[in-house]
Amino acid sequence: MPGARIERGERVTLRTVEEEDVPFTQRASANPEIRYPLGSPLRNRKQVEEWDTEATDRFLVCLDDDAGPGQPNEGAVRRVGVVSVEDADWKRPELGYWLVPEVHGEGYGTEAVALVVEYVFRSYETPAIGAGAFDFNDASQGLLESLGFSKEGRRRKYMFIDGEHRDMLQYGLLREEWLEQRDS
Repeated sequence: MPGARIERGERVTLRTVEEEDVPFTQRASANPEIRYPLGSPLRNRKQVEEWDTEATDRFLVCLDDDAGPGQPNEGAVRRVGVVSVEDADWKRPELGYWLVPEVHGEGYGTEAVALVVEYVFRSYETPAIGAGAFDFNDASQGLLESLGFSKEGRRRKYMFIDGEHRDMLQYGLLREEWLEQRDS
């Protein structure tokens, strides 16, 4: 069964990532349409299980059919992605996120990341949040910019992905920028 509901938006719900979600995350992490834009290595189930425990906060992005806040029935929830927050408890949090290709371009990612940004600023005393996007990932760059993130830098030839060294663009969002944008 999917985990407990943490946050709910207009169309997406953030739930805890549970052991039962490992097959979903492993299959998705093996999908080249997700793995290459993230720059992620190929992982087997055991590696995904270990990796899933590394993040400070990890949220399963779901489309719920009016599932309750507790443990809903398996059929009432459709898993579509993950948003993670690294290092929130000891330095500037860094967001990571992905959605299954079938829902790309429908706004679910923007809504899910916005819910996590709100969660981070409500839960942690951090002045800013960071996120990275590879130079070829226009959709991710657009998502971050639509939420008010500013481009802060470029890590040249940061990672070898799909046969090529690629640049990583670093983005940041200050707490006061988020609060001003949210309240306007």
